[in-house]
Amino acid sequence: MVQKTLVGPFKQILTMNDLPSKGPIKDDQLEIIEGGGILIEDEIIAAIYNKEQFEKEKKHYRSKSGDNSYYKISKDAVLIPGFIDSHTHMVYAGSRAKDYARRNAGESYLDIAKSGGGILSTVKYTREASFKQLKQLLFERGLTHIKCGITTTEVKSGYGLDLENELKTLRVIKNLKESRSLIPELIPTCLSAHVKPDEFKTHEEYLDYIIKEILPIIKEEKLSDRVDIFIEEGAFNPEISLKFLEAAKEMGFKITVHADQFSTGGSEVAAKVGAISADHLEASGETEFSLLKDGNVIATVLPGASMGLGMHYAPARKILDAGLCLVIATDWNPGTAPMGDLLIQAAVLGANQKLSIAETLSAITNRAAMALELNDRGIIKPQYLADFLVFPCSEYEDIFYNQGVLRPKQIWMKGTRII
Repeated sequence: MVQKTLVGPFKQILTMNDLPSKGPIKDDQLEIIEGGGILIEDEIIAAIYNKEQFEKEKKHYRSKSGDNSYYKISKDAVLIPGFIDSHTHMVYAGSRAKDYARRNAGESYLDIAKSGGGILSTVKYTREASFKQLKQLLFERGLTHIKCGITTTEVKSGYGLDLENELKTLRVIKNLKESRSLIPELIPTCLSAHVKPDEFKTHEEYLDYIIKEILPIIKEEKLSDRVDIFIEEGAFNPEISLKFLEAAKEMGFKITVHADQFSTGGSEVAAKVGAISADHLEASGETEFSLLKDGNVIATVLPGASMGLGMHYAPARKILDAGLCLVIATDWNPGTAPMGDLLIQAAVLGANQKLSIAETLSAITNRAAMALELNDRGIIKPQYLADFLVFPCSEYEDIFYNQGVLRPKQIWMKGTRII
C-alpha cells in the first residue's frame, strides 16, 4: 500500500522550478508558494498545494503516523530542496593538519607536496586503513553532511592510486550506499588519476595502468560510471590528460575534470572531451569561460579549497555573466578543504561574488543536480524525490543572511524525516 503523508503548512515553499539552467538568475524569478504544503507518496513528491488547496486537503489526513498521515508544521518555516554536493573527496584516512600549518607559515601547496606532504601523504594513510575503518570514516562524514542539509553527495576515490586500494575505496562507497544508512545518497567517481604514485616512473605509464587495469574492473563491478583527472602542475598535464579522458570515454565513462585551480589548461581539455563539468576554475578567465560555454560544460566552483588555501575564490560572478551554469560544491578533502559545510561556503562565496540568493541556492540544488546528471531531485516538484529541508524562518533570505548558522530544523530524504 502506498504511504501518503501531507506536510505543512509552510510560510514559504521555494520550488526552484522553471529556472534557467545557465547564466544569471534574479530573486524575483523564484517561484514561492505561501501558506501551502506538499503531499508525499512513499519516496516521491505527489503534489504541491497552495494555501487554499492545502487547507482543503488536510481534512482528509490524520495528525499521526500511518496511512494518509498529516505532518503538521507548527511554526513559521521555509521549505527548500535538499542540498546537493557535487564534488567531494570524503573517503580517506589520516590528517593533513601539519600541511595546513605549513601553508599558514608561508609554504606553498606545491612545495609541501614536493617535500613529502600533500596528496601522497594521505595515500599512505588510506592504503594502510582497512575496508571497515574507511567505511566507518565515510559514514561519520556522511552524518556530518546530512546534518548540514546535504541529501546527495558525490564521493571520489583517488587516495588509493593502485588497483587494490582504488577498488577498496570505491567498494566502500558502494557498500555504504547499498546499506541505506541515514546519510546522503552517495554518487561515486573514479579519481585514480589524482596524482602519480611513486611506484610509477612516468605519468603516461600510470595513466595507461589505470585504463588497462583499474577501469575495466570498476566497469565490471559497476563501482562508478564517472572518471575524473587532476590537470595541474604536479599532477597531469593537459596533453596526456586529454588522451586519458578520451580513452575513458571510449570505455563508456562519463567525464568530469579538476581544472584551472592554479594554472589554466584544464578547461580546454574539459571542453574538447565533452566533460559534464570542470571543477575549481580559480585561475580561469574569459578565454576559459568561452571554451566551457561552447563545450556546454558546467562550471563548478569550490570555495572550501580557497578558504583552506587562503587564496582568491573562483570568479563566480563572471562565470554566470558569461552565460555558464554555475554549481557550488565543497571539495571536502583532508588537504585543502577539510570543513565540508556547503551552506557556509555557498553563503560566504555569494557575499564575496555578489550572487543573488536565487543564484546561490540554485548552485547547490537544481543546478548541482545537473552536474551529477540527476533529473529526479534538486526541485520541489511532483514526481521528484521528496528530499527537502525545513528551515525555522519566515523568509527564505534568512537562510543565507545568517551565513550557515541557521540550520534546518527538519531534514527529509526520500519521503522520510531523518532529522
